[in-house]
Amino acid sequence: MKNFSKSLLSLLLISAFTFSPNSLFAQSNSDGGNNSEKRTYKKARVLTSKTAKKVVKVVEALERQKVVKVPDPENEGKFIEKEEDDPDWNEAKRILTELLNERADLKSYDRSVMWNYWGYIYFSEEDYDQAMYSYEQLLKEPEATIPLRTASLLTLAQLNLVKANWDKGIRLILQWMDEVEKVTAQSYYLLASAYFQKEDYVRARSSMEEAIRLAEEEGYRPKENWYVLLAACFNELKDRKVISASFALEQQLVIYEILVNYYPKKLYFLQLGGTYQQMDREEDYMITLKAAFNKDLLDKEGEYLALAQLLLLSKNPYWAAQVLVAGQNKKVVIKDEKTGEETTVPVVKDTEKNLKLLADSWRMAQEIDKAIPVLEQAAKMSKEGDTYILLGNLYLFEDRIEDSIRAIEAGLKKGKVKSKSQAQLVLGQAHFEIENFDEAKKQFRAAARDEDKRIKKTANSWIKYAENEEIRVKNLALRRDFIQQSKAKETTS
Repeated sequence: MKNFSKSLLSLLLISAFTFSPNSLFAQSNSDGGNNSEKRTYKKARVLTSKTAKKVVKVVEALERQKVVKVPDPENEGKFIEKEEDDPDWNEAKRILTELLNERADLKSYDRSVMWNYWGYIYFSEEDYDQAMYSYEQLLKEPEATIPLRTASLLTLAQLNLVKANWDKGIRLILQWMDEVEKVTAQSYYLLASAYFQKEDYVRARSSMEEAIRLAEEEGYRPKENWYVLLAACFNELKDRKVISASFALEQQLVIYEILVNYYPKKLYFLQLGGTYQQMDREEDYMITLKAAFNKDLLDKEGEYLALAQLLLLSKNPYWAAQVLVAGQNKKVVIKDEKTGEETTVPVVKDTEKNLKLLADSWRMAQEIDKAIPVLEQAAKMSKEGDTYILLGNLYLFEDRIEDSIRAIEAGLKKGKVKSKSQAQLVLGQAHFEIENFDEAKKQFRAAARDEDKRIKKTANSWIKYAENEEIRVKNLALRRDFIQQSKAKETTS
């Protein structure tokens, strides 16, 4: 407020004492646009000597400064003197009260300047009702100069908007547009904001689009909240069936793409990603989340999990795993609402579900050595046996046969296994690898009792294979014994 008030003071001071050209022209229509109608104004007035002297004292009071000591940024522990604003509000009010008491004898222009300063003071004190009254009195003065009048119109419009007087605020903005030489992009934003508050989203949209167009035409980047307001307009128009959902999404997509480029905040990345998702553009959704991840903007578990799942769907399991690991390593502080105690926790927590997702990512990326310890951790948490069964499969893949047998047996014992027969097949294969054929055939026969024809066929094939292999191994053993016995006889003879 302080900086804005100071700027406003400068504007008002300039307005009060600057001469204007002999005539100014304004172009207008009912919506603040342009037409060929010209409006001619009188020459600017000059304060009477008596009033001018008092106004000078008001300015001096408002521009009063004081010297304060502040830390020296270049020399630690030392201080320097600096001037800062120290307006003498009471003195300014005292002098203005004198003018107020004499107002019946003042010229119209003198009264307009007086009301201008009353408006500024009340505005600075956030007494908006009195500020509005002051500017309204100024506008009634027939000899108020163009700068004073237009500045007051705009300020009065803004004050009415602050007070939620939307209709009056809009009327004043349109009136201001009608009286100035050039309508600014900022004024159209102000108009759009008022229309939006009135729920007139059609006019809010058109005004906001005009603000953005003018800003680009004037050579500067439209402000962040301008795009946000325009996006909100499209959303409201969509909800009210004024425009189609597809058209709204297309327009919002353009806006969010601009926002992530100009103002790369997490919210805009998520909104852009959500828009892509609604348009069934999953790859673009993934790319957007990945960009937010690369900028370290993600800070919620669901965001990391969503990105990891999208990467898996797009056949990027290695990057999915990297995202999840990054989420595990990233820490956030949570506060207990009852005790107020703060605790540091990872964004992606080590839940069974999250760990299984990470293990799946490493497994699909063929990083089995990284998947196994993660799945071991998940298995200890699991109330179902399937996690142990999967772990047993990974052990078998890595030729850790004994570990595989123990894991699968633990899974079968725990129960709640989706496919007991599949687990028995894997367990049979593990026993087969260490030539424990009796146990292997036992597991294969158990699996062969499954009603699923494919499992039954696979199990029966393994039974035959195990039987043949068992015979082959026994024959090899007999042959080795025969050879050893023959060699022993030759040695003794």
